[in-house]
Amino acid sequence: MAANKTSNASKPQPYIPASAQLREFTPRALILGTLLGMVFGASSLYLVLKVGLTVSASIPVAVISLGLFRLWSKMGGRDATILENNIVQTAGSAGESIAFGLGVTMPAIMILGFDLEITRVMLVGLLGGLLGILMMIPLRRALIVQQHEELKYPEGTACAEVLKAGADEESRAAASSGGQVAEQAQAAPKAATIFAGFGLGLVYKTLMSAFKLWKDTPEKVFGAPLKGGSVSAEISPELLGVGYIIGPKISCIMAAGGVLSYLVLIPLIAFFGQGMTTPVAPGIVPIRDMDPNGIRGAYILYIGAGAVAAGGIISLLRSLPVIWHGLKTGLADFGAAAARTRARAIRTDRDLSMKFVMIGCVVVILGILAARTLEMNIVGAILIVIFGFLFVTVSSRLTGEIGSSSNPISGMTVATLLLTCLIFLVIGKTGGAAYVTALSVGGIVCIAASNGGTTSQDLKTGFLLGATPRYQQIAILIGAAASALVLGPILLALNQTATVYLPAAQVAPGLVAPNDARFGAPEVLAGPQFKGDTHAYRSWHKTSNEGGPAGRYLVNDAGAAVYLVDPGINGSHKTRPDGSEVRKFDAPKATLMSYIIKGILDRELPWALVLFGVMISLVLELSGIPSLAFAVGVYLPISSSVPVFAGGVIRWLVDRSMRGRLAHRQLDEAQLAAESDRSPGVLLASGYIAGGAIAGILIAFMAGVMGDADARITQWASASNPFFSGTNADSLALIPFLLIALFLYLVGREKFFGNDSK
Repeated sequence: MAANKTSNASKPQPYIPASAQLREFTPRALILGTLLGMVFGASSLYLVLKVGLTVSASIPVAVISLGLFRLWSKMGGRDATILENNIVQTAGSAGESIAFGLGVTMPAIMILGFDLEITRVMLVGLLGGLLGILMMIPLRRALIVQQHEELKYPEGTACAEVLKAGADEESRAAASSGGQVAEQAQAAPKAATIFAGFGLGLVYKTLMSAFKLWKDTPEKVFGAPLKGGSVSAEISPELLGVGYIIGPKISCIMAAGGVLSYLVLIPLIAFFGQGMTTPVAPGIVPIRDMDPNGIRGAYILYIGAGAVAAGGIISLLRSLPVIWHGLKTGLADFGAAAARTRARAIRTDRDLSMKFVMIGCVVVILGILAARTLEMNIVGAILIVIFGFLFVTVSSRLTGEIGSSSNPISGMTVATLLLTCLIFLVIGKTGGAAYVTALSVGGIVCIAASNGGTTSQDLKTGFLLGATPRYQQIAILIGAAASALVLGPILLALNQTATVYLPAAQVAPGLVAPNDARFGAPEVLAGPQFKGDTHAYRSWHKTSNEGGPAGRYLVNDAGAAVYLVDPGINGSHKTRPDGSEVRKFDAPKATLMSYIIKGILDRELPWALVLFGVMISLVLELSGIPSLAFAVGVYLPISSSVPVFAGGVIRWLVDRSMRGRLAHRQLDEAQLAAESDRSPGVLLASGYIAGGAIAGILIAFMAGVMGDADARITQWASASNPFFSGTNADSLALIPFLLIALFLYLVGREKFFGNDSK
């Protein structure tokens, strides 16, 4: 519903008037929001490691909050007010933005040859998250209030509508007293939709990945004349849900990038390389001996990295006028007149004090300098302050214009790393410590920018509802801190569960570490692969391919390499020595960051391949096509793009049907998009994402602990299950996926759970 306007058209009347005193910042709201933030943060981390994408968690968290508190009231408890539910979604939204920043940057530390230390990961998440929120607080009046008509903040506005639709009786009475039209509460059907999606996604993923009831990645490899070409699909509910939420345009462009890689570039390289008997750099084996994935790993990844970097920078350059305008309005809010205005502010206009913000920023910067694991210096700290404020402002404004899903945080991170590495190169700071410093700068700025955009969406929701800004700001600070502390251990655990220890004799026979090599502390290995092995090994990071692949090795007391440690994130070996399979995480954005750092500081980047990717993005931009989504598709395996494309197609079919049903209301495109974003299909897709991702995390953990059981299930499925193995397995495995896709379509058409989008 449209808000009633005051005489000043730029400032609408909030749903709850400033004079009303409703329960808002309560312990139960803060605790529930923090817990939901951890859950959705974990699912977002899993998603960004798989495909480099996340989706906004605010609406799913708001719907779950409405449903849980409504259930609590039916059991004799007290229902939550609309402002309490707003605190829940505010605290719960921080986990997703921190997960994105961690998944985009931190795995690059390991790809560059360093350990993924728990303290390093947690500090980057914590410091970046807090810095982004603190830097956003002074921008609230300039961006949220003064530019209300110009900056719509689509996800924040949609979340406000969801909370209004689920408002309790006390809140609707307060809204009526302030002149607002109270809406009928509809929390129950919305909550049922998202919980149904969560349960279905959880069960589907568990049956597929844990019990091997059907093949998880059907594949078709082509022969002549398209030799080297292939099509595959990872038929998981979370990727289907992502495609539905991001919509048909972006999902189709992303799938087109995968088609270019797997049906054009890889077959082209295979065609011209089939007669070659020697390797072509950066490949280390002849092209004729490579399968499609081998060609992708040796050549396409660099092309995709160049395309992603160019697409991100182009999107950033396109936003330069917005950047300049946002900086001017943000700095204008620091004057003496603004301070006097804040002192007289009503409840709905009270922020945390500027003294708190400034002291908080200083404490965060001192923490960055004091953390030895970040390898930070004064230059890096200054760059964090400059880039942090710049990109928090940019992110907050862009989120208001195009929403969180289209906000080019990756491009901002790429720009930060490029400039940081070039500055380090000029001042002569290179080598291993510079890798960590540069990535720490990029990681903190990435998380700060991501959390700045998320905070803006939440404050927009609160502005429309009549919330108290300072309570929201405290809630998201607490939610961000809690999520950062939890997501670090989850990231390390996900990597460890898919790590494969290969006997060095298989890949680097006779390899011995040089005398000047640096080793880690001795450790005794645990897990199913090392039963009965009581030897202590030390860690050696090998940086060249001479004598064996570069990477982390475990060596004995004599310095002889015993195991090559192939990590779970961006690793290449998917079969353990006992025959059990693991599912690796591609971490596409993190790999790109590692290429940028190592390529600039060591001058080792295969620039020809990278420039091919840059040219692809330029051609697309000249054709009027957004290049970033296409570039991500080039970079990712096509198996990740195909289910996203399927979700986008379903969304297109549902939206076309919705246009027909709502034709009599004569809605414009923005209103139709808002109706679509509030539809039950989006809620079910959000449940698919959360259920499938949480199942993936739990399955990964269990596989790491119960490797023997996983191997036995795989052996049984390979021998006895036609849906998992055999000539028809690829076709049969599509049946369960088509069923959940059909259910998503029917729910989007409102055939189930009632008509709860109106």
